[in-house]
Amino acid sequence: MTDPQVAAASENKNRFETVTLNTPIIRGETTIEKLTLRKPKGGELRGLTLQDILQTDIGTIITLVQRISDPILIKDEADNLEADDLAEIGGTIRGFFMTTTEKKAIESYVAGLMPTT
Repeated sequence: MTDPQVAAASENKNRFETVTLNTPIIRGETTIEKLTLRKPKGGELRGLTLQDILQTDIGTIITLVQRISDPILIKDEADNLEADDLAEIGGTIRGFFMTTTEKKAIESYVAGLMPTT
């Protein structure tokens, strides 16, 4: 791989995250067990506040997941997500907004928790 290909692969990795639902969504004959969430762009954030996103406000997360999930959830499906699944989705969305410094601090903290042999 050339450097531009590595950069593109890294960017795509940071743009999409998959969440496995503890309580799958039943849509007709289809069972949705996983959602792929896409890092939102400006237009998808319209009408929402960054503060509410960072605080993982429930209403904001329910609105945003409908805009960035694959498969796309309809309002009723998003409204009926179980609390644990909603928390996982909210944490994943929050992760899209972490600064480089925050990510490094978390990585450092987790590395400090790893047992040394």
